[in-house]
Amino acid sequence: MVTQAQQQVPANWEGSMPEYVAYQTFIRLGLEPGLDFVYQSPLMGGRLDKGGLVIDFLFAEPPNLAVNINGVYYHYHHGVEARARDIMARTSLAGEGTTLIFIDDDDLLRDPDYYCQQALQFRDHSQLGGG
Repeated sequence: MVTQAQQQVPANWEGSMPEYVAYQTFIRLGLEPGLDFVYQSPLMGGRLDKGGLVIDFLFAEPPNLAVNINGVYYHYHHGVEARARDIMARTSLAGEGTTLIFIDDDDLLRDPDYYCQQALQFRDHSQLGGG
């Protein structure tokens, strides 16, 4: 369960509250930002280029792992467009040898340690991943 302290996002945080929870969880699991992972990695042009994407977490160890935090409402109940972008991102990264794991925000907020540890083991429990 996410604690109140985890939900208090600093004013300068450039992301969502669930992304902040995941960020703090990866640190608590012993990973160091900038060394073990990069937050908001702009791959293939990022948001600036058509077709570009931003990966929430790109890991050095384990190699070839990327993790995106998905808001359940937006990604699954907001039409097929968001899901299609997620599938395209997963496919694009797979073509480069990187596995993209999704963590649904409701799962993350319920048990951040479990879902972050599972993602680090290439296990996708998201609705998109069949979970």
